[in-house]
Amino acid sequence: MMGPFFQGAGIGAGLIIAIGAQNTFVLSQGIRGRYPILIPLICWICDIVLILAGTAGLGRLVAQSSMGMRLAAWGGAIFLVAYGFRSLQSAIVGGRLEGDAAAVSSVRSAVLATLAVTLLNPHVYIDTVVLLGSLSGQYADAGRYLFAAGAIFSSFAWFFVLSLGARFLAPCFCSPLAWRVLDSAVCLTMWSIAVSLTYRDIVP
Repeated sequence: MMGPFFQGAGIGAGLIIAIGAQNTFVLSQGIRGRYPILIPLICWICDIVLILAGTAGLGRLVAQSSMGMRLAAWGGAIFLVAYGFRSLQSAIVGGRLEGDAAAVSSVRSAVLATLAVTLLNPHVYIDTVVLLGSLSGQYADAGRYLFAAGAIFSSFAWFFVLSLGARFLAPCFCSPLAWRVLDSAVCLTMWSIAVSLTYRDIVP
């Protein structure tokens, strides 16, 4: 009876744990101690909505809208380039545990940045709405939503462990050099994902 739940949890974990813009953002803000509950909570709520939407059948519609996916890709790429530039600035200056340029500084900025890094990335729709939504279709109604519940559980566990656990890494970031390394890695991650989102349009 619980087979769909555990399968959803396993597949969901595999998709969510992959290194990406969202995880990089949650980790970097967690190390800084910036809104360690609010940021993963927003990520989890977004995943709940998207996973349930995919389970309900939206995944098929999203997969058929090539123009929608392209617009989302370019919107996400623009945001990732801008955020990567902020991280590059912080890497050049040499950040510190509080107050560096790449950290969110208010509840409003934390909410907006988390929503942007989550919802402007087409990969999140492919993973949650399309892939998980399609895979849930192998089960009948009850099993389908057990599958979704397993994926939702993995999302909850991962984002809160990532955010709260990151704080234990804070002592490693007492020097500007450590922050330069972290912010440079954030910048490269954001820019590489931005390129991957638009590669088909910019390379003939």
